[in-house]
Amino acid sequence: MGIKLVTIDIDGTLLNSERKLTDEVKQAIKKATEMDVNIVLATGRPTIGVMPLIKELGLDNEHGFIITYNGGMIQNAGTQEILIQHPLPFEDYLDIELLSRKLGVHFHVQDCDRMYTANRDISEYTINEAFLTGIPVSYRAVSEMTPDINIIKSMMIDHEAVLDEAISKVPDTFKEKFAMVKSAPYYYEILNKNATKGEAVKELAELLNIKPEEVMSIGDNENDLSMIEVAGIGVAMGNAVPAVKEVADRITKTNDEHGVAHAINEWVLK
Repeated sequence: MGIKLVTIDIDGTLLNSERKLTDEVKQAIKKATEMDVNIVLATGRPTIGVMPLIKELGLDNEHGFIITYNGGMIQNAGTQEILIQHPLPFEDYLDIELLSRKLGVHFHVQDCDRMYTANRDISEYTINEAFLTGIPVSYRAVSEMTPDINIIKSMMIDHEAVLDEAISKVPDTFKEKFAMVKSAPYYYEILNKNATKGEAVKELAELLNIKPEEVMSIGDNENDLSMIEVAGIGVAMGNAVPAVKEVADRITKTNDEHGVAHAINEWVLK
């Protein structure tokens, strides 16, 4: 039975170390779509940080889909209509924000259009996230945040040693209540319990009437683990962290060796 759905992480996977799409990757994706394979970008980025790549790949049509906010949202790639979302309730935002202050780390949240931080000394990593994805960032005190803000994702961000120390002190009650994953050395993402890439892949596959064994997922970091585990073929990039390589069914080349193209050519198109 062939692969009908391929979900692909962006940073460290789809893009090379210069954060660019290579011609080899573009060509492999084009061939797969011509064979009616659903190519879906699955990322921790907000929608605004995905659409330029969707357009560059020619996936901006009403028959395509995107998974954003680490599984917090599934959208139509052409219309950007939200099909499924798992936001964070306002009360949870207040609890997580307070925890970040107790742990001494920077913190920000994102809705569909903007990133908010209550840290007057805005973290360099918040600025980096805004630059990388193109999402605007605003300082907003906790007292100015309101329940009508549809928070999709929250992130503790800081220098690696500071963040790791904070993560080690996160109470078990929070780990049980939320989906929590380290997506980069300086990013610790905290989301609705149902907001993981793995859950999103399952939800999308069910929506498209595609069986798990007809899914291939490709990734490189810890936030990709869940979707690699649920896919019929879970693929780790050659540059993936050890934990991802351990659970993957296959290991492809690195992102600087067109690893996504190699995976599609070998395990989808053949």
